[in-house]
Amino acid sequence: MTTWGYTLSSEEHPARQLIDNARRAEKLGFDFVSVSDHYHPWIGRQGHSPFVWSTVGGVAATTERVGVGVGVSCPIVRIHPAIVAQAAATSASLMPDRFFLGVGTGEALNEHITGAAWPRIEIRQQMLEEAVSIIRQLWTGDNVDFDGRFFQVDNARLYTRPSVAPPLIVSAFGEQAADLAARIGDGMWTSGPAKEVVDQFHRSGGKGPVIGQVSFCWDTDADRARKTAYETWPNKAVPGQLSQDLPTPSHFEQACELVTEETIAKLTPCGPDVGPIVDLIERYRDAGVTHLYLHQIGPDQDAFFRLWESTLAPRLEAAPTRDGPISNDRRAIDMDAPGNSVLDYSSPSVAEPNEPA
Repeated sequence: MTTWGYTLSSEEHPARQLIDNARRAEKLGFDFVSVSDHYHPWIGRQGHSPFVWSTVGGVAATTERVGVGVGVSCPIVRIHPAIVAQAAATSASLMPDRFFLGVGTGEALNEHITGAAWPRIEIRQQMLEEAVSIIRQLWTGDNVDFDGRFFQVDNARLYTRPSVAPPLIVSAFGEQAADLAARIGDGMWTSGPAKEVVDQFHRSGGKGPVIGQVSFCWDTDADRARKTAYETWPNKAVPGQLSQDLPTPSHFEQACELVTEETIAKLTPCGPDVGPIVDLIERYRDAGVTHLYLHQIGPDQDAFFRLWESTLAPRLEAAPTRDGPISNDRRAIDMDAPGNSVLDYSSPSVAEPNEPA
């Protein structure tokens, strides 16, 4: 069974609208929503980039059932992993059994702002592994001292925590990253219907959900849909490593000058025909993606919600799952027990740049 989600695109919408959209997605039966963690939009025209943890708090306060994930946060440069651990623990305590944390190696677009060096991908993967270790240790409630290659933690303890630690899902684009996700994650976040990456995740012992985003622009007018997708999300065509290393929206805009409307139309289903959308969704499912969240490009989210209710959900036989949006088989943390050891993060078997990284 596929678990269905909805994209809260923080690059395109202000925080209040994201919160309203999350509430509407819950009413329409979506299993989860995923909100992107950006300091900048990809291009200036997208126009927004609210602080993800404020948005998560607003969604927590105005929803009751829907799962909420950060897809994905980079806990290695802009924000220290000890702070991400606290933010996620608080979010999970606001939404028992509803919150999950996505982490990845990030993009210079969001991470360069503090003036820190932007390491090459191999170093960022090592940093991410160390960061995840810190986050997991802090989630136990122990006092943590950590002297690592990249990070230090001095006598830190989280007092506000959920009774069960949230799932931690690791973003992976290639097979080497899939190995890392299998080793340190409770699941994998992938960009695109890349079966080889999903298979590598499982070959490396990975368990848990495999999460992917499907982007499209539905509109009753095909030409308008193509124009909206091209003007709003041309970064779809900026390839892999380049999308991770360009530092500002203006750099992305320069790269996107090489992108044509025809290119975006080939990469992104656009227009009134739901057939290409369903076909793309099936490619993700065939690749082994178990948790799909849908991204309607552009301002007209009302049109998407109507489409989901009237056409897509019935055609996909989509229905809310009974076991929650992202579930893992974990023992609960005893909040009163001193000296908890690191949790056993075993999970049941399942399981785009530009989102997530």
